[in-house]
Amino acid sequence: MAFEITSANPVVKAVIEGTAPRPALLAASRGVLPLPQADLLEILVYFAEGSDAELQENAKGTLTTQPPEAIQETIRSAAIAPGILSYFAKQPGLPPSVHETIILNPATPPQALVQFARETQSGSLLELISFNQQLLIQNPAIIDAILANAARTTEAERRATETKREFFEKERGAQQIANELRAQGNTAAAEFIEQAEFASDLDGSGMSLDDAAFIASMIEVPDRETDDSWLSLEYIEEIYEETEEQRQASIGKILGELKMEAGDELTTERVSMINRVMKMSVKDRVKLGMKGDREARNILIRDPNRLVSSAVVNNPRITEQEIEMISAMRSIPEEILRQVAANRLWSRNYNIVHSLARNPRTPMANVLTILSRLQLRDLVALSKNRNVSDAVRRQALRLHTARTGGKKSS
Repeated sequence: MAFEITSANPVVKAVIEGTAPRPALLAASRGVLPLPQADLLEILVYFAEGSDAELQENAKGTLTTQPPEAIQETIRSAAIAPGILSYFAKQPGLPPSVHETIILNPATPPQALVQFARETQSGSLLELISFNQQLLIQNPAIIDAILANAARTTEAERRATETKREFFEKERGAQQIANELRAQGNTAAAEFIEQAEFASDLDGSGMSLDDAAFIASMIEVPDRETDDSWLSLEYIEEIYEETEEQRQASIGKILGELKMEAGDELTTERVSMINRVMKMSVKDRVKLGMKGDREARNILIRDPNRLVSSAVVNNPRITEQEIEMISAMRSIPEEILRQVAANRLWSRNYNIVHSLARNPRTPMANVLTILSRLQLRDLVALSKNRNVSDAVRRQALRLHTARTGGKKSS
């Protein structure tokens, strides 16, 4: 049986993993090992739900002798093993105060509360569960369990029904999606939806609720981590203006590049993903570039609008591996490659500067600065590379000659 050990006590680890001798296991199942109460309960619950018949019988008997007051005091801790909380949630004979403690402990597994809400005969405890709206939103199965339980009180039914109607049945707008995301703890996605240009008019933007929810799933960077100071006022018009023809051309460009990289046809799901992202205005794509996950960045770095691709390299979660890939791309605007080359952190990565040197779109001034840092073998290769300009090849050869005194590299 798979069992996650919570205790740091080596005795608990040895007993549960079975490395302790049989007499010690039997002693533990009878509750006679000198252990703290939380450690003892963890062992007993493990045995009670295990496959060893003798240990199981002993442990169940020992658990029934544990004073409810001691159990309740032990399970108040948020550090208690979730398995202990789940076990006692399934014991109908315990005092309501013990079950109340289990319900209020944030470490209690939601599935245990689903089962409890389905089976308990206590209306007051169902009511207590219904007060935790965030728990219900994050685990809608608990709502269904409350409403299916004949023992529910009028107040428990009202709260569960209202939560279900408000968050799962009501016709949802963009703000409703944002509210749900925030209730689920996804603040970054909620912020994005609330600030998105399409949120004020979903129908007019061509975005559906499913589209909005999908875009929200790609957000990983909260507002506090982003810096849009690089967006100069001179670009504002460019942010807002884009014709439908330009949008379709952008989609075609991105699909073509990704198809070429994949070496095969793109899946229907991936094409759908790109179309959904590109439904957004340039302004919203800029925000997605700065706040989106790796998948969003991989799409938007290919956006022909340089503001969007600039947003991607200004995303605080972008990795050096992504920057290395971007440095080698032949479709990237010169301005983006200039930004990469000027970044002190990225310029310390040899793979990145080597890719920039080989990219014919990297601005000449940046390439000439980079060449002095390349290794001899890479200077030789670059001096013979017909994809770069004559000036770059000549400078690579000069640097190689200067370093070797005219000797040929082996």
